[in-house]
Amino acid sequence: MRRAAKVDANQDQVVSALRAAGATVQSLAAIGKGVPDLLVSFRDGMYLLEVKDGSKPPSARALTEDQVRWHAAWGCPVHVVKSPEEALRAIGATSQGEFDPWYAAQAQGF
Repeated sequence: MRRAAKVDANQDQVVSALRAAGATVQSLAAIGKGVPDLLVSFRDGMYLLEVKDGSKPPSARALTEDQVRWHAAWGCPVHVVKSPEEALRAIGATSQGEFDPWYAAQAQGF
């Protein structure tokens, strides 16, 4: 029997920030076996994000062996993020910590 997938404490904050920026987010955390935590669609791009808890020491947020293998075998980037800000930067939704003006204009119909 497979044990329950561990979800980092900050994952809800990361997902909320991504959705507030206009991204579509699907959690993949329950799959386990090294698969990244989040599949994110933003603008015309798809992103894989591995969420790590930035409040933990570096040794506690290291990738597992399964994650290292999966990321290497997948053939496209997997962004490891420790905060909502890092997640927004990974998908191109921010420019130096602020929401990108392109998204703001699109959200208002310009």
